[in-house]
Amino acid sequence: MELKKNKVLIAMSGGVDSSVAAALLKDQGFDCVGAFFVTWTERLAGLHMCPWEQDAFDARRVCDRLGIPLRTFNFEAEYRARVIEYFFREYEQGRTPNPDVRCNREIKFNLFLQKAKQLDADFIATGHYAQIKKQGDTYQLRKAKDAHKDQSYFLYTLTQPQLRQTLFPIGGLTKPRVRQLAKKYRLPNWDKKDSQGICFLGAVKLRDFLQTRIPIKWGNIVDTAGKIVGEHEGTAFYTIGQRQGLKIGGAGQPYYVVAKNHQTNTIIVSRADSEALLASTLEAGDLTWVHEMPKLPLRCHAKIRYRQPDQRVTVSRGGDGTLTVNFAKPQRAATVGQSVVFYRGKQVLGGGVVERVTP
Repeated sequence: MELKKNKVLIAMSGGVDSSVAAALLKDQGFDCVGAFFVTWTERLAGLHMCPWEQDAFDARRVCDRLGIPLRTFNFEAEYRARVIEYFFREYEQGRTPNPDVRCNREIKFNLFLQKAKQLDADFIATGHYAQIKKQGDTYQLRKAKDAHKDQSYFLYTLTQPQLRQTLFPIGGLTKPRVRQLAKKYRLPNWDKKDSQGICFLGAVKLRDFLQTRIPIKWGNIVDTAGKIVGEHEGTAFYTIGQRQGLKIGGAGQPYYVVAKNHQTNTIIVSRADSEALLASTLEAGDLTWVHEMPKLPLRCHAKIRYRQPDQRVTVSRGGDGTLTVNFAKPQRAATVGQSVVFYRGKQVLGGGVVERVTP
């Protein structure tokens, strides 16, 4: 994009990707300001939470190295209300949410963008692996150059006004190249490991975190014929396709979770060679489109999880404001609460939340 070299607030996580993004923008002549988010400071007993103090220290060191200021924003109340409450509410209802999508939607490209406008910034920037391309008066959200790191799946809720004021400086680079640049710029965190786990919470174990709020509720594990084969601790703690942690052994192939009935507090399992994990059709709601809703029926590609290869689909109008998504090939472990994202080539069209799955 042809850009004036104006003021940009860069979301600085303390990691390598956002640090290189800041270095590149400074080299391009932007008036750069680093921004660190405080979103979770509570220490929960027995859980390994995100080391936010260390991340803040690393972000400060990078900004000092680049000679740019760093501002700290406390988004903890908003993060709890908009992301964590949603996270627990979905699991309590037997669904499997995607907190990274929610965090991008509510915090990084909503609340942070509002703060940037209040500070008279022209753009915000992040270290996401994705690209923005302007076509006429329209901004396209596109996959990153590095297919192994592409994060466009988590960004499908971005709108035209948001894309117009957003920069993804490393979207056209591979991860190895980003590491090389971090070393070239002599960034103090150039060899820092990538963060993993829940957005802003770190590598906390999911079940342990859920059990801080959701009590154990014992129920039956049944096979597809209705035979009781074990007990579970609550539908919230299991997801479609799960194999580990079921504690139901036996000879032969392992069991997988193929369905959950939240009303009866029942987990349904099947052997690995069963077709019960496969689905060709799903219903999606809470829809957002990067530009505008395409004409239906729509033939395009879609993903139902991060890193999944693109799958051919036909999208048509469903009921109650939903879309029906028919896959050319049956998909394994489609999960209610997760996101389905639509693509045309490398371009992200939009997406929605899976509401129903038809085996």
